[in-house]
Amino acid sequence: MELTGAQILWQSLKDEGVDTVFGYPGGAVIDFYDALVNYDIRHILVRHEQGAVHAADGYARASGKVGVCVATSGPGATNTVTGIATAYMDSIPMVVITGQVPTSLIGNDAFQEVDIVGITRPCTKHNYLVKDITKLERIIKEAFYIARSGRPGPVLVDIPKDVTNSRTLYKGIKDIQMESYNPTYYPNTKQVAKVVGLIKQAKKPIIFAGGGVVLSKGSEALTHLARRANIPVTASLMGLGAFPGTDEKLWLGMLGMHGTYRANMAISDCDLMLAIGVRFDDRVTGKTDEFANQATIVHVDIDPTSIHKNVTVDVPVVGDCRLTLEALNQLLDAEDPEEIGPERREWLGQIQKWKDTNPLKYDQQNCETIKPQYVVEKLFEITKGDAIISTEVGQNQMWAAQYYHFSKPNQWLTSGGLGTMGYGFPAAIGAQMAFPDKLVVDVAGDGSIQMNIQEMATAVQNKLPVKIVILNNQYLGMVRQWQELFYKKNYSQTDMTHAPDFVKLAEAYGAAGFRATRPDEVEAVLKKGIETPGPVIMEFMVSREECVYPMVPAGAPITNMLLV
Repeated sequence: MELTGAQILWQSLKDEGVDTVFGYPGGAVIDFYDALVNYDIRHILVRHEQGAVHAADGYARASGKVGVCVATSGPGATNTVTGIATAYMDSIPMVVITGQVPTSLIGNDAFQEVDIVGITRPCTKHNYLVKDITKLERIIKEAFYIARSGRPGPVLVDIPKDVTNSRTLYKGIKDIQMESYNPTYYPNTKQVAKVVGLIKQAKKPIIFAGGGVVLSKGSEALTHLARRANIPVTASLMGLGAFPGTDEKLWLGMLGMHGTYRANMAISDCDLMLAIGVRFDDRVTGKTDEFANQATIVHVDIDPTSIHKNVTVDVPVVGDCRLTLEALNQLLDAEDPEEIGPERREWLGQIQKWKDTNPLKYDQQNCETIKPQYVVEKLFEITKGDAIISTEVGQNQMWAAQYYHFSKPNQWLTSGGLGTMGYGFPAAIGAQMAFPDKLVVDVAGDGSIQMNIQEMATAVQNKLPVKIVILNNQYLGMVRQWQELFYKKNYSQTDMTHAPDFVKLAEAYGAAGFRATRPDEVEAVLKKGIETPGPVIMEFMVSREECVYPMVPAGAPITNMLLV
């Protein structure tokens, strides 16, 4: 059948199984919106294009599907860049549709013209400028294939207004093949066998899980491997939830700058590291030449360019994390259990000593003000760990990572690579759209929540019961912490005492707001906020100069931790 470019867009999205799109209309995409009414796709009207991209990102992280958002040309398109870069750094599958001026005006400085393809080339997995209506259908199909396959990532499709209005035959393409793009999914069998041999020989092995385990749906296989071979597990910020955080025996906690003492010590003393789906980010490794320098390092990743990029490894394995873990499990399951696990009692005992010596800790009992860690612990206790948690960026993010124990994948949404303030709330909106019956909580700071607070209108309009927990220390907390520790308490431009009344702000948007100023109010406010229908802001006035510990100074070895 013959369709307009706008109709081809929506029909292509339907064919891809898309049920939700986040967006903001404008002149260059007005024809998209005109055609939308004839398609059974939910459109969530955000209040800023950055909110649309973060919401699509949160939807993708929570559901495992490709997130989709729409923005107009010019400023609408440029407002998506931070969200695109956020998704790119964390390998989140997303398709971003932007409008463009007519092809005849491209390059003429037309009204609201911007080279969004050129701007986003460094922060997209791929992008397109569609100049021919006959290629639009295939381009949309390719965009989804590229976004979700291999190492996932955002793909941008820029569609000029004349292409939107043109007509052509819609073919209904079923499958796509790209000769120049063929990710390797199945690992080399010899490399897998070599890894099994190393596991059997190791006295002090450790698994380091990253976001690739979650993205590949490999958490179950990872858990089986760890428990079958009796190997303790740590994770990057993006890998939280890949292994049950409630496993007292094998779970080490997060690794790196704000990782646990036992995780950082164990990775530095291990003789075998199985790094699965990680990037070896600088916040994890610290000083690289002292990172796990006693270990044989195995690195499993679907992206061959990630291997040897930051850390030299001994056994590279290119392949999908889940498929590689399943191949390892198949070989290990055929082995005699006595040859794999019991020799590790001494290693696990040493890890327990590290845990007992320097556990995560804070002192609420002797403090009259609210400790932020206490709020997160109470949140975990009340929700029993059964919630989708998004965060903003900063101290709030680290306390959530440390004190909320994630036992399932896809319940932790945070900007790990780019560190985008303002990410958490719109991401929570996206997750709530994906799972309307689940509890979704954004753990926020008083600084970062203000960056996309306008999306309260989106939550209220769509009756989305997102809960916001603001840990309000009236500072840009993480920057203030660095100023305290490394800049002689020169708190330059980090004081945030001039701020809105968040309870009244919630009410102004038509939501509910509650506040706790004393420790004995925390539990009641959390329960009331969670039980109250609709979106809720819960503000907790926490200790102003509380720091996140442990902390590894930038560039130091990860064993060089500042402790409470």
